[in-house]
Amino acid sequence: MTTSVLVPSSLVREAEDRREATRKLGYVARAAVVFRADRLTVFPDPAGAGKWEDGFVETVLRYAATPPYLRKEVWGKRDELEYVGVLPPLRVRSQTGSGSEGSGSLRQGIVTEVGADGRVRVNCGLQHPISLPVPSAMEVPGEGERVTVRVSSRRPVRAKLVDEPLTGYLVDTADVDTALERSDAGFAIAASRHGEELGVDRLGQLVERRTDAGHMTVAFGAPERGLPAIFGLDPDDAVPDGTGDDDAGFDLWLNTVPNQGSEVVRTEEAMFATLASLTLTE
Repeated sequence: MTTSVLVPSSLVREAEDRREATRKLGYVARAAVVFRADRLTVFPDPAGAGKWEDGFVETVLRYAATPPYLRKEVWGKRDELEYVGVLPPLRVRSQTGSGSEGSGSLRQGIVTEVGADGRVRVNCGLQHPISLPVPSAMEVPGEGERVTVRVSSRRPVRAKLVDEPLTGYLVDTADVDTALERSDAGFAIAASRHGEELGVDRLGQLVERRTDAGHMTVAFGAPERGLPAIFGLDPDDAVPDGTGDDDAGFDLWLNTVPNQGSEVVRTEEAMFATLASLTLTE
């Protein structure tokens, strides 16, 4: 099952400074990791743009998703990353295989050199970059490309390239229509206080529906600019329910904090509340 999360480029529009904006994005990244999101897509919201550079949200989220041992080599120094020291650690759980051929932990690596002998030199956070043969079933990765390495021993170093997904989440940009047309979009939900209120009985139905769909996509709005405003919908006319022309392409509009005590639920708070409910098992 693939879980995709959509957030707008206006996500940090209310932040007073770059430090606060970076901290907010750190909690968005934490929510994505805690609930095992596979993809975090930033969709454009030019009408809600704040004072931050184009690409600021995507850049910080990409940086947060990069393992600490690769950040310096991948990112160097950039203005957008001035305050990344305030990002909370993600501590993505390492995936562990079983059996003599598959034992060891999976790590991200970055190719630093491509040889002519079917080998590549990879920095994967060990003491030094390591030279590894490229399996015959894999295409030879290019310099700067990220790869997955299974490390079975550090002393002595024993590792191999494997054709397996990278740990953590991937970050990309796409408009909402494109994101919802993906083959793994699955059950598409718009999180909004104007949506159907989530209750105990309804939750079981939604979890079953998500399981049947095989994949799930959940979209969130921005501060003082929820999804209806972003999509040009009037929530006072009718609550979009996924059955009409005003649903913006979603199967369901859902309010996962129906009894909120604050006038505003922040995007990162909505992510924790929504994903905690929708990733429950039957």
